[in-house]
Formats: sequence, structure tokens, C-alpha cells
Amino acid sequence: MSVRSESSLGDRIRELRKRSGLSQEDLASAIRLDRTVVNKIENGLRKVTALELADIALALDARMTQFFEDPTPALVSHRSSQGLDTADSRIDSILASIASDVEFVQSLEVNELTFNDLPASRTPPTTIKDAEDLARHARELMNLPLDEPINDLVDSVSRLGLLAFSEDIGPDTADAGTILLRHGGACLVNSHAKVGRRRLALAHELGHYLIADEYTIDWRVDNHSDQSVPLESRLDFFARALLLPGKAVTALWDEFSSAGDARSAAIRIASKFRVDMATLARRLRELGVVDGDAAAQIRIARTTHADMIDFGLHVPIEELTGTSIPRIYALAVLRLVREERISRERALDLMRGTFPEADLPDVRQRRADEIWNFVA
Repeated sequence: MSVRSESSLGDRIRELRKRSGLSQEDLASAIRLDRTVVNKIENGLRKVTALELADIALALDARMTQFFEDPTPALVSHRSSQGLDTADSRIDSILASIASDVEFVQSLEVNELTFNDLPASRTPPTTIKDAEDLARHARELMNLPLDEPINDLVDSVSRLGLLAFSEDIGPDTADAGTILLRHGGACLVNSHAKVGRRRLALAHELGHYLIADEYTIDWRVDNHSDQSVPLESRLDFFARALLLPGKAVTALWDEFSSAGDARSAAIRIASKFRVDMATLARRLRELGVVDGDAAAQIRIARTTHADMIDFGLHVPIEELTGTSIPRIYALAVLRLVREERISRERALDLMRGTFPEADLPDVRQRRADEIWNFVA
């Protein structure tokens, strides 16, 4: 945490106010000050008292530490490229908060969030073959079989230092976003979508992370044409190849379709690899397994309860549902609570509402004579 001048503190207050969608008038009203006073504070022309700063933090739904923490380099670069007066999107605001939380926990040097740096030379895929090779390489980096479903994608990407969080930020907004941290990265997936779509979004964000895109917010993953956004199209292909390895999917299609119709084969494969039908249809088309008409029929297929019984399918625990945090991040926070390095209140804040206070580890009961350990 750094000491800030009135000018830099004012800049941080302005930034957090804009992220909250408040005008200077709104903030002034909330903290019972004149708008001109808020203007002077933000421009570094007036000192702000500790009590006023506490009121500002409450009005902006921010922690006091956020006024003094240095943002991640990727966040600074992103904000600069967007222009100082650009209002941040909802996902941008949440990502900034997540990045702050993760870097705070990392600053306490917990083993769970200590990551090895990935190879420095990460070239963006420029061809379909490049994207396919990157998907294969990603599985190798995560120590996953090349031809099996990725059952726990959140846990798998965390092995590479990418921490995947989720929150429902509603329809008609971004699918996901990723920010590179000083160590590793943080990803936010919009949990409003169904599980197959969420997993595809996370796979796509892994692609951004592997090629070291410092800050990305993706709208409508898997909805790019090859001509309009070449890199995004390659990363869409990467995501499908990662979740649906070609040889395994082709072999299963041959096996299942020979024993039944195309619809039942698609349902069994989509369930096994935990993807949505649109993703499966496009991947089968890419692999040359089905034609355009068959792909269109697969795209609109829906799995029914009867299908679940007929094919012996099971419903796994859904990933990235509602507000969720990665397991290794939760383990790190719990370790800090047990070691009494953070308060229970701070832990609940870091857990982002996913953990009830009653389930936090109990604070160790101290003996009365332990006070002498702290007396010189």
C-alpha cells in the first residue's frame, strides 16, 4: 500500500466514483458535502479527512484500502487506452475489484496463489492449425489427457495461474473478461448464460491469457466471423478444440451415430464433454464430421429428461454458477484466517459473498498468560 498525495488520492476517488456510476453531485449528496468540495477533493485542491474518506468509501461501495492500493499495470494501461473520461463497464468494474482482492491475497505470500510464470514467448494463433496446436499445448500445460473431457475447467485453468470467478451480470452484456496480474491472471465469467456457454467463455479467456493479452473484455464469444475479427475467431476455434478434442469427438461420433440417429449421438457427446449444442455443432462441422444441414439440426437439439434416462446421462455439479470463486483462492483466504493474518470480516469480503460467516474457521482461543509474549 502506498502513501498518496492529495492529487493522486483525488484521482483515485474520481476513478472509483465513475466506476460506481455516480456524478459529483450524487457523491456530494451522499456524504453531505457541497459539490464544489467534491470537485476540489478530486482535483487535489482540498485535503480529505479520514472521516470524510470513510463516508466516500461507503457511498462508493469501496474499501478504504482501494484509495491507496496501486492498480495492476494491465488495468492502468487499459484505462489509459480508453481515455480518462470513459465510464467503465459493469464487468470492468468487477474485474478491477477482483484483481485488487487477488493481488492483496498474493501480497501475503500464500502458497496456494504462488504461480510459476508461463513461457515468455506466447504467439497469437494466426491459422486454424495454430489454434489447434495451442489447444493441445494448453492441455499439456494443465497435465490433462489429450482426448478426455475437462470435467473441472475452473480448477484446470487455475493450475496455469488463471483464477476464474463468476457473477451474474445479466443478459445483453459481456460474456467474460480477463486481466493479467503481476503474477497470474484473473477472469470473470458472466454466469447469466447456461453452463455450456460459460465453459466456452472461460476456454476462450484461457486463450487470451496464454497469449498474454493484458486486458480483454469479450462480447458474444463464439460469434465472430473469420473475416471480421481474425484473432477472436482463432481463439473461438481454440476454445472449441480445447473442450472438444478432434480425435476423441470424431471417434465417439462414429460410434454413437452408427448405433442411433444424429440427435442422440449429439446429446451423448455434448453431455460427456459438457458443451452446448451450438458449440458441438460448429466443432463437428469444423472436423468435417457432419454437413451444414446436420449441424443446423444439432444446433437446435435439446436434451430432455427422457434422454437422461435413455442414455444413462448424469448431471454434474455446474461450474461458474451464480457468484463463484476458484477453489485455490478460497483455500488461500481460509489459510489466512486460520493463521490470523486477516480478520474474519476481511475474509468474508474477499470471499465475495460465497461463504457464510458461521463456516469460517474458529479463531484460536488464547491462554491468559500469552499476553507476556507481546511484552518487551
